[in-house]
Amino acid sequence: MSDTTATADIGVTGLAVMGSNLARNFASKGFVTAVHNRSTNKMKALLDEHGSDGDFVGSESAVDFVASLKVPRKIIIMVKAGGPTDAVIDELSELLEPGDILIDGGNAKFADTIRREAAAKEKGINFVGCGISGGEEGALLGPSIMPGGSAEAYKSLGPILEKISAHVDGAPCCTHIGENGAGHFVKMVHNGIEYADMQLIAEAYDLLRRGAGIEPAEIADIFAEWNKGELDSFLIEITAEVLRQVDAKTGKPFVDVVVDAAGMKGTGTWTVQTALDLAVPVSGIAEAVFARGLSSLPDQRAAAGELPGPDGSMSLEDKDSFVEDVRRALYASKIVAYAQGLDEIVAGAKEYDWDIDLGAVARIWRGGCIIRAAFLNRITEAYDGKAERPASLLFTGYFTKAMAGVQDSWRSVVGGAAKAGLPTPGFAAALSYYDGLRSPRLPAALIQGQRDFFGAHTYQRVDTEGTFHTLWSGDRSEVDA
Repeated sequence: MSDTTATADIGVTGLAVMGSNLARNFASKGFVTAVHNRSTNKMKALLDEHGSDGDFVGSESAVDFVASLKVPRKIIIMVKAGGPTDAVIDELSELLEPGDILIDGGNAKFADTIRREAAAKEKGINFVGCGISGGEEGALLGPSIMPGGSAEAYKSLGPILEKISAHVDGAPCCTHIGENGAGHFVKMVHNGIEYADMQLIAEAYDLLRRGAGIEPAEIADIFAEWNKGELDSFLIEITAEVLRQVDAKTGKPFVDVVVDAAGMKGTGTWTVQTALDLAVPVSGIAEAVFARGLSSLPDQRAAAGELPGPDGSMSLEDKDSFVEDVRRALYASKIVAYAQGLDEIVAGAKEYDWDIDLGAVARIWRGGCIIRAAFLNRITEAYDGKAERPASLLFTGYFTKAMAGVQDSWRSVVGGAAKAGLPTPGFAAALSYYDGLRSPRLPAALIQGQRDFFGAHTYQRVDTEGTFHTLWSGDRSEVDA
């Protein structure tokens, strides 16, 4: 089942659902697509079931797979991150020639991508770490694509990726992000924002369900209505669908029969770990990761009844007003999550010497990806064509004004939830971060004093240049450090 004539425009190896759908997307857009899988059954199944989608070239061996591709060869690897990816890279690298392009389309750690790109460059091979967002449907119908690697590789690869990506207002949701690991770095942060966004939506649901006593079907209608306004987004849309679902076996709301322990595959954790390394506060993303961790501690949570506190119900004089307050609090907290994620991208670009266009990043997130949302148009406007990059998304005109309009609701919801005993780690962390940015002075001055007292870590003064230390165990005079 192979054709070693070099006719294929691009190749896909690794034909699980994502790889298979991506191959079908290429073929449906007019590209001759070579397909290969370690297990030939998956390759044959793809051709049997979807061979009519376009022009495919199937190969049972890696040698025939590589031989079927036009030069410079372009191969997308869609296998499990880590060791399996390295194994495929090692095998294919022996068969490729200088100028060929290897693309890792999985959720790889950006540091691994930097390492792999450097090793491939020594052989003259272009290695591209490429973030792909949109899940199974996006891979088939048009994802958001975040390729890194060299500008030279993008000249050849870019037109193909742009054609199969999602399009918004006629523009492809694909752009060259930056050198080596930049694409996977941006995809990592994208996923971190996704974690925060999902947690915030879950908190809004919990406030409406436990706090206001509204049933899932009615909450679904509320989310559907929210999706018509400034919260318009893919995640809000699917939340309404999930909440409408009724379990066929029990007749209960679907959400009530699902175990309340959220899984995670690592990208959210990587986002937080990397932010810590870069000293960038991404508290909203971190709280989302921690909330998933807490949800997955059954032994501790089994003893919940032993801990004193309110029962989670809220005495509401006006339920409709409360629903609107929750909507505003959700919107404000979502803005903070995106602002923190963009700050991490800025810090990563500085640390790794990447030239990343935040306006372009926001533009390609408008379609195809999981965090696509209407207000990404506003984020694009906030960064496009600016001589100087804003210190934070929160300091740009539209979003500063938006925050002014939700202040009272945001604070009321967080305060009311605390009094009722309802956990809102995402809402509360976002508000605390926002107030931290607003504060002309923070209590960090006291922390510096403590650090100097017990560890002679020194401090700086507001009125004099230099670094100082107080002789705490001596006469407490101040000396230059």
